[in-house]
Amino acid sequence: MNGQKSNSGRWFWGIMISLVIIAIIFSGIAFLVLAVSVSGTGDRTYEYVTSGSGKDKIAVVELDFTIIDPSSIVRQFKKYREDKNIKAIILHVNSPGGGVAASQEMYEEVRKTRDSGKPVIVSFGSIAASGGYYVACGGSLIVSNPGSLTGSIGVIATFTNFKELADKLGVKENVVKSGKLKDSGNPFRDMNADDLEYFQEIIDNSYEQFLDVVSTERKIDKEELRKIANGRVFTGKQAKDLKLVDSLGTFQDAVRIAGQIAKIDGEPSIVREKRKRNFIEFFLEGMSGSQLKDIKEEISSEFLNKPVLQYKFER
Repeated sequence: MNGQKSNSGRWFWGIMISLVIIAIIFSGIAFLVLAVSVSGTGDRTYEYVTSGSGKDKIAVVELDFTIIDPSSIVRQFKKYREDKNIKAIILHVNSPGGGVAASQEMYEEVRKTRDSGKPVIVSFGSIAASGGYYVACGGSLIVSNPGSLTGSIGVIATFTNFKELADKLGVKENVVKSGKLKDSGNPFRDMNADDLEYFQEIIDNSYEQFLDVVSTERKIDKEELRKIANGRVFTGKQAKDLKLVDSLGTFQDAVRIAGQIAKIDGEPSIVREKRKRNFIEFFLEGMSGSQLKDIKEEISSEFLNKPVLQYKFER
């Protein structure tokens, strides 16, 4: 018996020490990510790089991240919409989607720019799914590579459950609440029928909002759309046949189309936003920009501010 208690104690403390070490590691990474984010805010941290010698300009906005915070896309569209020197905007999408509300906010800004009379040509990269596709629907025209992945029209919410782990560690939680649904999604207990019904209603409502936008923007009957809007992804070629995109082509094709719609003579100049590097990025200069972005997205989405409701393609 004593041997069993001793082994149980070692297991318990081993697990606790491991959890503490993991927490310290993630806290350190989270601090660096937050520091990069905070030091990278404000208009003074951005510059605009122009390539080409053409008189007329086309701006390129990169949506190349999991959608959590819409501010960078909203800021750029607002700036370019008000800049009379910018004749058209290309939204280059390479995103699996993300938060519902953030995707909707981006879409509204893209749509507002299009409706103001400034052409917005959307170009798909490797993936433009779920929330990424939702945002794209606000553009004037969608150009997809034949092999791009798009679609994934649907909503997902994930809830992690620690009940069995907590039971093994002897961790208990006491909850005092004002209503039976107030702690729905609590990771320390299993969901009951009321919880599931409650969240399903929210999911269904968000799904209908997605369908409404795609049906309206793509001029597809809603009930016909529902047949393919079951979370599936499609290649660009399939999406073209289903009327989810307008044409097949590359990013350069999108530039050419933008120039034609904006009635630009000759080759346009391309304007892109570039964020100035801060002192922490210089400190971490051994890591590539894409690695820093990947860490920031992973920490932000999984530990800091992951949206509950997501228009996101889960791979």
